[in-house]
Amino acid sequence: MNSNKNKYEYPFQNPSLPMEERINNLLDLLTREEKIQLLDSGNHTISRLGFSVAGQVEGYHGAALGGPGKWGGDVPMATTQFCQAIGLAETWDPILIKEAAEAEAIEFRYAYHKLGRGGLVVRAPNADLGRDPRWGRTEECFGEDPYFNSVMTVAFVKGLQGDDPKYIRTASLLKHFLANSNEDTRTSSSSDFDDRLFREYYSYPFMKGFTVGGADNYMTAYNKYNGIPCIINPFIRDITMKEWGVDGIICTDGGALGLLVTDHHYYDNNRDASAACIKAGISQFLDPLYTDGVNEALDAGLISMEDIDEVLRRNLRIMIRLGLLDPPEMVPYTKIGQTAPWESEAHKALVKKATQKSIVLLKNSNDLLPLDKSSLKSVAVIGHKADIVHVDWYGGDLPYSITPLQGIKDKLGNNVTVNYAFDNTNNAAVEAASKSDVAIVIIGNDPVSGNLGWAITQMDSEGREAADRKSINLEKADEDILQEVLKANKNTILVLVSSFPYAVNRAQETIPSILHMTQNSQEMGSALADVIFGDYNPAGRLVQTWPKSLDQVPDIMDYNIRNGRTYMYFKGDPLYPFGYGLSYTKFRYSDLIPSSTEIGPNDTLTVTVDVENIGYRDGEEVVQLYVEYVNSSVERPIKELKAFNRVMIEAGKKTSVGLSFDARDTAYWNAEKAAWVVEDVELIIKVGGSSSDKDLYQCCKVKIKHNN
Repeated sequence: MNSNKNKYEYPFQNPSLPMEERINNLLDLLTREEKIQLLDSGNHTISRLGFSVAGQVEGYHGAALGGPGKWGGDVPMATTQFCQAIGLAETWDPILIKEAAEAEAIEFRYAYHKLGRGGLVVRAPNADLGRDPRWGRTEECFGEDPYFNSVMTVAFVKGLQGDDPKYIRTASLLKHFLANSNEDTRTSSSSDFDDRLFREYYSYPFMKGFTVGGADNYMTAYNKYNGIPCIINPFIRDITMKEWGVDGIICTDGGALGLLVTDHHYYDNNRDASAACIKAGISQFLDPLYTDGVNEALDAGLISMEDIDEVLRRNLRIMIRLGLLDPPEMVPYTKIGQTAPWESEAHKALVKKATQKSIVLLKNSNDLLPLDKSSLKSVAVIGHKADIVHVDWYGGDLPYSITPLQGIKDKLGNNVTVNYAFDNTNNAAVEAASKSDVAIVIIGNDPVSGNLGWAITQMDSEGREAADRKSINLEKADEDILQEVLKANKNTILVLVSSFPYAVNRAQETIPSILHMTQNSQEMGSALADVIFGDYNPAGRLVQTWPKSLDQVPDIMDYNIRNGRTYMYFKGDPLYPFGYGLSYTKFRYSDLIPSSTEIGPNDTLTVTVDVENIGYRDGEEVVQLYVEYVNSSVERPIKELKAFNRVMIEAGKKTSVGLSFDARDTAYWNAEKAAWVVEDVELIIKVGGSSSDKDLYQCCKVKIKHNN
C-alpha cells in the first residue's frame, strides 16, 4: 500500500484512497484564490497541482456545442441533434429517451477528450412541469404529468450517466428547481402553492431523478417559491440534500446572483447576496458577480473558508466520479471513439427513429393518411416551415438537415411532381394546391423567433426563454393559408411543427388530417415523409392538455393546479386530451384483470389487459393506466397516470399487456405529519389510449387496505 502511495506526488491523485480523504487533501492544498475560481461553472485547470475540472454544457436533446446560443465558444461544432425534449417525450418511450441521452453523453466525452471542447456536467434534463401552454420554455420539458415526467427524467439521467459501477459518463444537472414555468416575470415573481403540491407535483420529477435516477446535481430557478428566492431557499439543504441525498453541484441560473439585488430586492449588495448563496448551499455560480461578492463576504466575516470548503467538496465529488482526477487509462469513458460519433450511422439512425416515434397523428378523416405514392401524380408542399429545420436556443449546430420538403421529394423520387410554395404571395399556395392531388401545409413556430433579440418574439403565439406566449391560436396568416389551400384542394393535410400546444380549433373542424411534430431534428423531413407515406405508422402521444382557448385555463401565475390546470384538474372539454394520439390502425381492449382486488400499502398491483389490433396495418399502441380515487380523505385529482407501455402489435393479432404500480405510488403528502401517507382507499383502474374517459376501458375497483 505504501509503495502505491509513493507513485503520487499528492494523496488526492491516488485513486485507491477513499474519495473524502482525497478531497480533504485537495482542499488543504488549494489557495483561497483557487477555491473561489472553482466556484465558477466553467472548465478550470489548476496547473500547479496538475488537475482540471470540467464545466457545464447544454444538452436537452443533443450535445450543444454551437447553435443560436453559441454554446461552447464562438467556433461552432456540429453534433447529433434530436427533436426537442417535448418531442422526445411524445414518444412515450423511456428506453429510447435513455438511448438518446447516452448518444449525447458519448459525444460530449468525445468532444471533451479528443477535441478539447465543451464540458462534462450536462444541464439536462429539464424536470420542470409544463403546466401552462403559454410557458415560453415548454419545449424544454417532458410535459404536464409528474409521474410521466419522473419516468422520462430518470431515463434521461441514466442515459447521461451510464451504468459503470465507479464512474459516470457525464454528470446530469437537473433544471430548474423549483416551479419555473413562467418567463415574463421569472426574475422577480413568486410561484406559490402548498406543501402537497410541492411534494406531489412540482418537485416529484426532481425527487425521482435524484433518488431513482442517480443524479446529484441541479440548477436553482430564478423565481421565488412562496416568497423566498429559490437560489437561497431552505429547501436546498432541508429537502434536496438532507432528505434526497443530493451531494453534488447545486448552481445558480445565469445571472441569478445579481437578480437577488436588482429584481428580487432581497439584498442590498452582491456581498450579502453571495454570502447568502454559499450559506444556502450553492456550490457553483453562473454569474461573474460572484467573485467580488464572495471575496467581500469573506473579508467581512459573513462566511468563512470552511463554508467555501463545504460547498466545494460537493463539486469535487462530481469531478472524481467523472474520473477527472484519476489516470485516464482507468476511466472507460476517456476511450470513446476514434472518429466523431455524430458521423456514425448508428447516431443518425437513432435520431430518425426518435423523430418517427415522436410524431402525433391528431386527426385522420376518411383515412386520408397514409398517402399511396404509387397513385399520386403531384403533391403540393406549402408553408414557411416546409423547407427549414429550426434549431432552438439550447440546440447545437446540425451536422446535416433534411427538411420536410426534401424528405418528401426524396420519398417520391422523380415519378411524382412536387409543387412548392413558401406562402400565398401572388396566389402561389393556391395555385400549387389546385394543380396537385394532395396538399401538405407545414406551419408552426420559430423557437428563437428570428433571433430578433433576447426575450423578443415576432408573434403573440411564439414563446422562448424569457418570453411567454400571449396567444395559443394560429397566427392569422397561417389560418388564412390553411383555409385557402383547403378551398383549392379538399385533400389537405396540416403538419403543425411546434414547441407547444396550439388551439387549432378551425383546423380540427375542417382539415381532413393533422400531424404534430416538434423542432430541431436533423432527420425531421425523412421521419415525416415516412409517416405521411405509410412507411411508419405514427404512435406518438401528447404530453400536455391542448385547450380550445385560454379561457379554459387559469392565469399563468396561478400555480395552484387544482384550479383547473392539467388533465388532473381540467374542468372543460379540451381540444386534445393528455395522452392523445391516433394510429393508421385501430385497437380494441378487453379482459382487464387486476392481480388482486385488495392490496396492502407495501404491495404492487399488476393489471393485465388484452389489446387487439383490429386494423390492417401493424402498429404501436401506447397503453396507459389511470387511477381514480373513491372515498379519499383528502382532495385528489380527477385521475392520475400510474403506468404506461408502448407496444407493437401486428395487424389482426392480440397481445396481453401488463402494467404495474406500487400502492405507495398512490400516497399523498400529509403536511401535518410531514410524510407520505398511503390511505385506505378504493381505486378505479382505467386503461386505454389516452386520458379521456371515452378512450379508457374500466375494470373493477381495487382496495388498498392497511389491515390486509
